[in-house]
Amino acid sequence: MGKSSLPPRRLLRGFTRVAGLALGLAAGVAEAQSAPSESWRPAPLVSAELAEPTGRYPHGVLGDSVEYGALVLRYGPDKARYVIRLPEARVFEDIEARLVDVDGDGQLEAMVVESHENKGARLSLYNGGGLIAATPHIGRRNRWLAPIGAADLDGDGHVEIGYIDRPHLARILRIWRFRDGALREVAALEGLTNHKIGWDFISSGLRDCGDGFEMITADANWRHVMATRFDGATLTTRRVGAYDGPASITRALSCAR
Repeated sequence: MGKSSLPPRRLLRGFTRVAGLALGLAAGVAEAQSAPSESWRPAPLVSAELAEPTGRYPHGVLGDSVEYGALVLRYGPDKARYVIRLPEARVFEDIEARLVDVDGDGQLEAMVVESHENKGARLSLYNGGGLIAATPHIGRRNRWLAPIGAADLDGDGHVEIGYIDRPHLARILRIWRFRDGALREVAALEGLTNHKIGWDFISSGLRDCGDGFEMITADANWRHVMATRFDGATLTTRRVGAYDGPASITRALSCAR
């Protein structure tokens, strides 16, 4: 069954999109690799879409057995097309690719969850030249992670990325900082989650209600909406209300409570 016949996956809360200026480029195809191509020349990234649906990794955590084998990136006013195509052992196991500026240069990158047939999920950053950086794979097949968001959470000038590691099992919030071209884990906190098996959305996100960024999730038992801050060294979390379904996360993200 083709992906077009399935209900569209969606993200409950989007990520900040920052416009960038750069040079143009021609369309091309890049196999997923360990570092961006030296011939890569940046241009404004305008869209990132998952493509080439496949059933070669039938995990089904997002409500169906179809994942994606490729990531299509479009650049510049002419929407020049670059394709990141994964090897057979890996798939993009995600709702959508997110546009983020991880290095603060005004250029957008694509952030997406990908999974290995034996090692499970990791969070990866791509541009049209290939893989920029990635977290380690969780280490076991059918183990997944659910992104929360990307921002300079502690005001140090570097972007941090938050995700829930195994939201149905371990329920651990992990924070990774992008610096000097690499991702490094800087904090972790147990007892939080943002996804239930079969959901085609992720129930979490970032908010700034006037006093800095907070990550909004549920607690591990889906009883409370939680707001978590990172100060550069530690994570602190607090209850902001009862969890009564995904709409309660939406309300918290809008600073309604």
